[in-house]
Amino acid sequence: MLIIQIVVLALIQGITEFLPISSSGHLILVPILTGWPDQGVVTDMVTNVGTLLAVIVYFWRDVVAMMRGAVDVLRREQTRDSRLVTNVVIGTIPIILAGLALKLSGLDQHIRSATLVAVNLIVFGILLYVADVYGLMRRTMAEMNWKTSLIIGFAQALSLSPGTSRSGITMTAGRGLGFNRPDAARFSFLLSIPANGAASILVIGDALESGQSISGPVILTGILTFFIALGTITVLMRLVRSMGFLPFAAYRILMGAVLLGLIYSGIPLGAVN
Repeated sequence: MLIIQIVVLALIQGITEFLPISSSGHLILVPILTGWPDQGVVTDMVTNVGTLLAVIVYFWRDVVAMMRGAVDVLRREQTRDSRLVTNVVIGTIPIILAGLALKLSGLDQHIRSATLVAVNLIVFGILLYVADVYGLMRRTMAEMNWKTSLIIGFAQALSLSPGTSRSGITMTAGRGLGFNRPDAARFSFLLSIPANGAASILVIGDALESGQSISGPVILTGILTFFIALGTITVLMRLVRSMGFLPFAAYRILMGAVLLGLIYSGIPLGAVN
C-alpha cells in the first residue's frame, strides 16, 4: 500500500469506529471513491485490532472489573462485576451467531456494496436521531440486566451490514431503552471488545491458514489506527456528556444521500456497486 493509503485507512478506522457513522461503510468506500485497490477484509480486521486495543487501554478499569467478574461468575457469586461481565457476554451472543451464519452461508462475501452502505447510513441515521431525541435519560449501567443487554446485542448484530455502524446501532438501542448518553456509549464500547476480538481472530486466522501474509504496511496501519482511536474515544466520551447525537445523524443522512446521488447519476466510483 502507498503511505497515503495507510494514513487514510488509519484515520478513517480510528475515527469512525467509535463515532456512530459506520467504520466498515467508510472503509468500503475508500477504494470505491479513490480508485485504489480494495484493501481487503484482512487489512480492515488489522485496523480493527488497533481500535480494539484502544478500547482496552481506555477502559482498562472496566476490563479489569470484567476479569474479576468472570471469576465471581465461576464462584457463583452475585456482584456488580459479575453482572457487568454477564451483560457483556449476553450482548455479544447475537452478533457471534449472526456472524457465523453469514460466514457459513457465504453472504459475507457479497455485502461490500456502496448502495447498501448508503441506504444503511440514512436509515440508521434517522433511527439514531429519533432514539436520542425521544429516549429518556433515566437509566445507568447499574440498571442494565439480561433483557436490555440482549436487546442491545440483537441491535449490534445488525452492524454486520456495512453502513449500519456497530457503535451507532448499539448507542441507538441504549438510548431507545432510556440509558443516558455516557452509559449508552460506555456499554457500546465494552461490547466491542469480544465482538471485534472474535471477528478479528476469525478473519485473520482464516487468512493465515489460506497462506496469506500480513505485510508490514498492514501492521503499520493497525498501529497508527490504535493511536488515532485512543484520541477519538477520549474526545467522544467528553462530547456525549454535553451534546446529543444530532450532528452524527445529520452527517450519516447527508453522506448517504450524496453517495446515492453519485451512484444513480452514473458517475463511475472506481468499483462495482
